[in-house]
Amino acid sequence: MALNDYFTGLQHIGIPSKDLDKTIAFYKKLGFEQAGLFHNGENRCAFMKYNDLVIETWEGDPVTMKNGAINHFSMNCTDVEKAFEAAKAEGFDMVNDEIQSIPSFWDNGIRFFNILGPNHETIEFCQIL
Repeated sequence: MALNDYFTGLQHIGIPSKDLDKTIAFYKKLGFEQAGLFHNGENRCAFMKYNDLVIETWEGDPVTMKNGAINHFSMNCTDVEKAFEAAKAEGFDMVNDEIQSIPSFWDNGIRFFNILGPNHETIEFCQIL
């Protein structure tokens, strides 16, 4: 099967934050609602939602503070293990050697992996457990 058999569309866009509280306030002012706020170790990660658009923003990673600062876009993965195997079999440029996980996100955590596109863009395949 092909990799696109295991995702349903865009899940979120990831943007690192220099000041998470300020970033949350900015997106709320634009009309976004805070769909989730989670801890990842000592850092926090917020998911801001406006209709079908979800922005993941987090603290603790370097922020370029230049145009083009989007870190990744994430596809909503239905079966991360099968998607991972399909991505390897199709010869995509794999960022991760194995499936990653963050157990503190959402109710039961997430599992994900990343590939690189032809312009060095990071594409994440994320399954919310």
